Amino acid sequence: MSGPLHTHLLHELPGHGDDPLAGPIVVRNVPDQIVERLVTAVALGVYVPGQALPPERDLAAMLGVSRATVREALRRMTEGGYLEQRRGRNGGSFVLEGWRPSSADLIRRYLLPNWSRFEALFDARQLIEPLIAATAADRRDDVDIESLTQALDSYRDAADRDASRAADARIHRAVAEATHNPVLVGLSTQIRTRVSLDLGAEPYTPQVRRIAADQHHDLAGAVIDRDPDRAASIAREHFALTENLIRDLVARVAAATEEAGG
Repeated sequence: MSGPLHTHLLHELPGHGDDPLAGPIVVRNVPDQIVERLVTAVALGVYVPGQALPPERDLAAMLGVSRATVREALRRMTEGGYLEQRRGRNGGSFVLEGWRPSSADLIRRYLLPNWSRFEALFDARQLIEPLIAATAADRRDDVDIESLTQALDSYRDAADRDASRAADARIHRAVAEATHNPVLVGLSTQIRTRVSLDLGAEPYTPQVRRIAADQHHDLAGAVIDRDPDRAASIAREHFALTENLIRDLVARVAAATEEAGG
C-alpha cells in the first residue's frame, strides 16, 4: 500500500513504547473500543456473516472487561446493522454483514492507535516462529511425530471453519511442543492470541485455508524429517499469511477513506 493517504496514516501512528502483548482494553469509551475491535475482526474474517459471536461471558473474558460492557457494545453493533440478536436455545449475536458504510472509520480507530503493537507482533513472530520450527526439527521425538500427524489429519478432515481453526491451533501447538521448551510454547501462544485481536481465532479466508493446508503439511514434514532450515523457511512464509491479511485491511481502509474524501 502506498500513496499520500497511507503515508499520512502511518505518520499518525504512536511510538513503540506500548507493550505489544498487553491485552485488556483500557481508557476512553470501552464499549466503543469493543465495537471497533469486533468490526475489525469481522472485516478480517475472524467472524463471518451468519456466524454467531462467542457468548458474552467468553467475550468479556477474552477482552478483560465486564459482561455489561460487552452487552452494551453488542447492542450498539446491533443498532448499527452489524449483528442480529436471536433468541432461544440456539440464539446469540449473529454477524449480518462483513462490511458496512461505517466500517472503515471504526477499523481505522482501532488499528491506528494500535498499529505499533501490530508491527511489533509481526516482527516478533517472524523472529520467533522460524526459531521454534527449526528447534522442533532438531528436537522432535516419536511422540511429537504422532501429535503432528494427528493434528494434520484433523485439519484435513475438518468439516467446517470452527473445526479447521481448532485443528490449525493444534498443529502449531504440536510444532511448538516439539521444541520441549515451555517458554517457546508460551511465546507462540501469546503472539497468536494478540494477532487474533484477543478473540480466539486468527484472521481467515478460504484462500488462506487452501494455502495454509499445503504449508501445514510441508512444515510438519520438515519437522519430522529433521530439516531445521526448511522448517524455518516454511514457518517464515506461513506466519506472514495473517500479517498480510491485516496489512491488506489497512489498504482497504485507506482506499475507502480516500474515496470518501477523508
